[in-house]
Order: sequence, then structure tokens, then C-alpha cells
Amino acid sequence: MPALLIIGGALILLLAVILIRTLLFRPGKEIPAEGDAPAFDGDGAIDALARLIRCRTVSYYDHALEDDGEFQKLIDLLPELYPEVFRTCTFTQLPDRALLFCWKGKRSDAPAVMMAHYDVVPVEEANWEKPPFSGLVEDGVLWGRGSLDTKVTFNAVLFAANTLIGQGFTPEQDIYFAFSGGEEVNGPGAVHIVDWFVEQGITPALVLDEGGAVVENVFPGLKVPCGLIGIAEKGMVNLTFSVESQGGHASAPKPHTPVGILSRACCAMEDHPFPMHLTAPAAKMFDTLGRRSNFLYRMIFANLWLFEGVLDLLGRKSGGEINALLRTTVAFTQAKGSAAPNVIPPSASMTANLRLNPADSLDGVMKRVRCVIGDDRITVTAANGMEPSPISETDCPAWDKVASAVANTWQGCVVSPYLMVQCSDSRHYRDLSRHVYRFSAMDLTSEERATIHGNNERIRLETAQRAVEFYLRLMRQC
Repeated sequence: MPALLIIGGALILLLAVILIRTLLFRPGKEIPAEGDAPAFDGDGAIDALARLIRCRTVSYYDHALEDDGEFQKLIDLLPELYPEVFRTCTFTQLPDRALLFCWKGKRSDAPAVMMAHYDVVPVEEANWEKPPFSGLVEDGVLWGRGSLDTKVTFNAVLFAANTLIGQGFTPEQDIYFAFSGGEEVNGPGAVHIVDWFVEQGITPALVLDEGGAVVENVFPGLKVPCGLIGIAEKGMVNLTFSVESQGGHASAPKPHTPVGILSRACCAMEDHPFPMHLTAPAAKMFDTLGRRSNFLYRMIFANLWLFEGVLDLLGRKSGGEINALLRTTVAFTQAKGSAAPNVIPPSASMTANLRLNPADSLDGVMKRVRCVIGDDRITVTAANGMEPSPISETDCPAWDKVASAVANTWQGCVVSPYLMVQCSDSRHYRDLSRHVYRFSAMDLTSEERATIHGNNERIRLETAQRAVEFYLRLMRQC
């Protein structure tokens, strides 16, 4: 009987602790309102973006397929679209289509860098409802490849600067506009810009590139829009698993063919996911958004010391965005075997794309993969490897500036750090600044996000205009 009383008392105490922690898990202080929206020529911003879209700046891994004339056409167009920028800013062209502008401020000791890329991915024009390079405006929507990724921010940065310069504004600190013409193919343009900063002894106090956006229905139990600012991005590596054999006729196979061996390795990898690591970007996101969620999820995120295993299980079983925040993910994307259905292949291979959690490393991932598959017949080779980025600070003026611009441009959204699961040019700034942030200045529906790199990419006019407003607000703080 005393033992039952002790157990019962312990359970009551545990429930009380859970309940109290949940009730105390309330939202923090709100970001102060900045004031009225800045004035600018909204129609002019749309026209400029449409003209950029009409330049077919499609990048390919095979550069022979690219049209250099279209890239130069866009560059030649810039002085006409943004005359005040070219009148006031220093413009430098670096190798591999890298463009760098410097807008001199009153001081130069804590400059900001605002990034975008003006190359786009290829299109299958037959699958589009509207011509992908027409820059067509219809029913409040601008159609075209690059309208979201990322000519919208390229235009917003330059149009905002052009507007402020025309109004006689001078920033407190230097502002650099850094643009790549080969981001979609991991081109070296952004590297040249970073090298230029290093050579000049310039350490940015704030770097902003593409990344999160203002989105809805991305966090359990939360209905209000979320402005997600990436404070780190996952690493990436492509692993190829290959098996060699003597080949032969399919009528007399050995117990395990190369494809069969690879299949077992594939299942082993999927059945043994990487362990969960609750790193700072995910933890800060759960802390910020969890406080505004419904009671059930507030209870979970207020008591992760108890429910972390539940979160881990949900991620492993359901996959998706929450799982990607928690662990290194493995997606098998390619496979190659025999050229004929009745021939055992002399070699077979499969490729997986891995996105590395900030707590993991390329070396550690390779060791774990070889341990999990446990088969010396399989050769594992790595390509295009990049380590996870460092984690940027959030308790600092640089974060406050970006967060304020987000909160005031999209009033009512909850601004939160998060972990970017894709790759961006900002990764090259890893050794240059601890204030690198990733935010695409747009509010996007799930349908709109699906058109990025897909068919029928398009942007609402108000979204493109609000991107300009965001940069106006940000630049006025720099």
C-alpha cells in the first residue's frame, strides 16, 4: 500500500509539473510596430520584375546549353530599370556572372549584404498554362520562371534601393547587393563575391539570402501565418551505392543479384533513420511557435524533456518537414541496372541525396552509412558534399532588424527562427559572418510553393510589391 501511494503521489506530481510548465509556456514579447508602410511605385516594381522575367537566364550544368546573350541582356537592362542605383552605387562585375553593388553609407564598419540570384532552372514549356518567359500580368498574377525563385527578391532589393536613393536617403552603414548568375547549378559566382570581401577585409554585420517565407499551416496546432527566418542550413551529400558482378543470363541467377543486394541496403537505410538531434534552429522554432499552438502541442513542446521520444517517433513514422528539422534525412532518388530485362547487370548502382543535420558531419555520415548497410560488396562514394552551415545568432541587432522588417511588413505573422533544409549561396559566407539569415520576402501558399522549380511558376502582384516593402523597411534600419 505505501508503494502505491508513493507511485500515485509521483504521478500526481509529474502531472502537476507538466500542467504548470504548459500554462507558463506563453508567447514572449511582441516585436514593436514600426509605423506606416513606406511609399513606392508599386506598378513600377511589377513592370521591372516582368522585364527581368522576359530574360531567359536559364542555367545548366552543361554550360554549352546556356544562352550567354540572355544573361547579358538582363545585365544591360539594369541601368534602365534602376537608374538611381547606377548613379549612386559602385557596380563591380566578377567572374561567373557575379554582380556586386556597393551603396556607401555614413559608416563602413558594420555593412549589410543582401543577396539573390538571377539565373533560373529549365522549363518544360508544353506543360505551362502561360508562356514561362512572357512576364504576363493577368488577373492580379505575374507569370514566369523566376517570379518566385528569385528574380522577385533581385528586383525587390534593387527597386527598394532605387526608391530610397531617389528620396535622398543614405544608410547608416554600407549596403552591398550581391547577385549570382549560377546559383541553380552551384556555380562559383557567390564564391567570387565572398573572396572579394575577404580580400577587401570586409566583415558583414548582416547577410540576407533566400530561404524561409511567410507561410501558414506548417506547424501543428498553429493557425496564424509564420514568418520563418533560417538561421542555419543543412549540409548535403549525394551518395552512390554500387555493386559489381560477373553478370550473366537471368535464367540462372545466384541467390543475390546486384540489384537485390542494393535493395537490401536501401531498406536498411530507410528502416534505420539517423538519430534525432534537437539543434538550436529547431529548438528555437519549437519554443517560439509552440508557445502559440493549441493546448496539446503546447504541452508537448513545453515538456520536451519528457516528450522528446514522442517527437522522435512521430518524425520517423511520418517523415515530412518536421522530421527534416530533427535529423539527417536520406532520399533514394536514382537507380541503374541492366539494359535488358533478361540480363543480370555486371554493375548496378543507386544514389541517395542526404541532407545533414547541423549536429552531423560528412565524415560521421559516411561511417554510419557503412555501418548500417554492413555489406562489403557495396562500394559507397560521395559527391557534391557540403557540411552543415554554422548557426547564426538571434540575440543580436542583425536578427532584430530582419525580424522587425518581417513582422511589420506582414503584420500578424509570428516571426521565428528555423532550419533551412535546402541549400543556398549563403553557405559560402560561413567563415565570414555569424549573422547570416535566409528569408525569401514573400507570403506563399502551399500551391504557390509547389510551382518553384515546377510548372506554372507565378506570383501575386501584391506579393511582389510587398517584397519591395520588406527591403525598404530593412534598408532604412541599416
